[in-house]
Amino acid sequence: MTDSQVDCVIVGGGLAGGLIALALQRARPEFRIRLIEAGRRVGGNHRWSWFDSDLSDEGRALLSAFRQTDWQSGYEVRFPKYRRNLKTTYGSMASPDFHEGIMRELPKGSVILGRKAVGLDARGVDLGSSQYGPAERITARSVIDCRSFKPSSHLNGGWQVFLGRHIRLDKPHKVVRPVIMDATVDQLAPHGNDGSYRFVYVLPLGAHEVFIEDTYYADDPLLDRGALSGRIDQYTRAQGWQDGLPVHHEAGVLPVLTGGNFSAYQDEVRIPGVAIAGARGGFTHPLTSYTMCVAVENALAIAQEADLSGGQLAAFFDARARRHWKNTGYYRLLARLLFFAAKPEMRVKVFQRFYSLREGLIERFYAARSTVFDKARVLCGEPPVAIHSAFMAMFKSGPALKSEKSDTARAQAAIDDELL
Repeated sequence: MTDSQVDCVIVGGGLAGGLIALALQRARPEFRIRLIEAGRRVGGNHRWSWFDSDLSDEGRALLSAFRQTDWQSGYEVRFPKYRRNLKTTYGSMASPDFHEGIMRELPKGSVILGRKAVGLDARGVDLGSSQYGPAERITARSVIDCRSFKPSSHLNGGWQVFLGRHIRLDKPHKVVRPVIMDATVDQLAPHGNDGSYRFVYVLPLGAHEVFIEDTYYADDPLLDRGALSGRIDQYTRAQGWQDGLPVHHEAGVLPVLTGGNFSAYQDEVRIPGVAIAGARGGFTHPLTSYTMCVAVENALAIAQEADLSGGQLAAFFDARARRHWKNTGYYRLLARLLFFAAKPEMRVKVFQRFYSLREGLIERFYAARSTVFDKARVLCGEPPVAIHSAFMAMFKSGPALKSEKSDTARAQAAIDDELL
C-alpha cells in the first residue's frame, strides 16, 4: 500500500464534490487537492439546470469554467388550463462538460477516477485496489465526504423518478425556449393505474437537438425504464420528432423529503472529523430536489474557510446542514400537502396553481429563499386540495426512505454503465 499526503481530499466527484474542488483550487492554488471518484468520469451521468436568479456573481464566476447552455428568452410551463412564458434566464449543463471543465481546471494528478474509497476518517482516505491502481492511503489535513444521498429510516418522503433522452433530429424542432413542465400529458403512473404527478421536461440544445425527460412524483421509487422510454417515444411522435437519433440517456430517482429526524440521520452518516457536503449532508431542496444553488454556495463557503482544520470544517458543515434543514421546513410542509392531501391523479392541480403566481415568487421558491409573504401567498387563496385533507397532511410524516438496494438503483447503474 502506498501513502501520500495532501491538504484536502474530497470523496465523491459529483456536482458538490467537483465544485468544491474547483472553488478550493481557485481560492488556494497552493493547496494539494485530491478529488476521488469511483466512476470513470467526474459528474456521473446527469444534467443540471438552474435559474440565473439562483446564483450570485461569485456563483456565476465559478460556473464559468464549464460549457453550458442558457436561454435568455426564459422558459415555458404547460398545464391543462393554461400555458405561460416566464422571463428568467434559464441555464443547463451536461455531465460530460462538467467532467471536461474539472479535468481542465484542476492540476494534473488532482483527480483520481475509477477508485473506490473503502474507508474515511479524520486523517485521510483508504482506496481499494482496482485496475487503475493498487490499494492506497491518502492522508490529509481535511476530508470532505461528497458521496451520494444515503436513504435512511430516519428520513421520510416520496420520490421523484425520471428518465431523459437527448436526441438529434434531421429537421429543426422549432422549440425556442425550455419547457420545464409540460403537465398536459397523461397523469397515470407508468407501472399501473395509480395516479402520480407527471410532466415532461424539454430543453432545445440546438436547432436539431433536444433533450426530453419524463418525470413524475410518486409514492414509491420504482423506475420502469421500458415504460418511461415508451412514454418518451409517444411524446416525440406527438411532436413530430419520431425520426430522432438518440445521443444520450440518463435516469434517476431522487428523494422528496416530507419530514424525519435530521439529527438522527446526521448521527447515522457522520464520520468523526469528516465534513459532509452534497446530498448526503442533506443539502438539497426537499420538494424539487434542486441542488445547483446550494452546491455552489457550499463550494464558495468551503473556499472561504479553507484554513480550518478537518475537525473544525466538519463542525462548520454539520451546523450548516442543521440550519439548512431548519430553513427548508416550509418546503417539507408543501411536500406533505402534495403527497398526503392531494389524490395522486389530482397533484397536477397543485403545480398548476403554483405556476400562476408571480414570477419572482417562483424563482425564490426554487432557490429555497421564499419570503414570509411568498410562503403565505402559496398557501392562501383557492386551495387545490380539500381543507380537511390539508390539515391532516400537516401532521403526517410519510413512509421512511429506507436503505435498500432496489430495482431503481440497478436500473440507473445499468444506464450509467451503458453510456460510460
